[in-house]
Amino acid sequence: MALEKYVKIFGAVETQQTFYKLINEDTVKKWREKADAINPNFEFTIKAHQFITHAPGHTYLRAGIEIAEKDKHKYGYFRPTKEVFNAWGHTVKIAKELKVKTILLQSPPSFFENDENLRNIKNFFEKVGKTEFLLFWEPRGKWNDKTLKKIFKTYKIYHCVDPLKRKPLTNNYFYFRLHGGERYRHNYTQEELEEIFSMVSKLGGEKAYVFFNNLNMLRDAQKFLKLVSKNIV
Repeated sequence: MALEKYVKIFGAVETQQTFYKLINEDTVKKWREKADAINPNFEFTIKAHQFITHAPGHTYLRAGIEIAEKDKHKYGYFRPTKEVFNAWGHTVKIAKELKVKTILLQSPPSFFENDENLRNIKNFFEKVGKTEFLLFWEPRGKWNDKTLKKIFKTYKIYHCVDPLKRKPLTNNYFYFRLHGGERYRHNYTQEELEEIFSMVSKLGGEKAYVFFNNLNMLRDAQKFLKLVSKNIV
């Protein structure tokens, strides 16, 4: 769907292009201008670049990015490298150009709890420090809840989850991503959408994002929006 049509229907969009490519600032400036012409309150969220979170692999290949074997250890997993922090700096520039409030950092299943990854997380968020953005982390690897709670509290970041699989470990701000199960093929039923809406309603808080990341994302998002509109006076 073209951005102009999307802005007329929805109030926010998650920008995944920022994960795959180091997008030109002029490009996102045009996105912002197109959105503002229709709805100045339309919100972009962005997914931080994969150089920060993902080691070289299939997501790099999908984006047409080739990293020399000798340099692969410099990328992903929040490593304390120039390459990772350059990617963060670019992500922040794009976020400011799009006037975003929220940045998502999604780590892959291969990024799980161990001493090295804990050190990387500590180093990364300490160096990032206080930002003007809401930062959400979606850890898809195996992490102990006690460890995650400590990380979220220490660095003032929030927990992104698929709400049908687990509850968030942070409060007040929520970011739900519906991946559609294996191969992203699941079409959400009306009962599931009502369950998600009920969760959001009970959690309360300042803000909740609900984004669909399945193959049928547009239709499911429209169904969910209809449900929200029906229940909000």
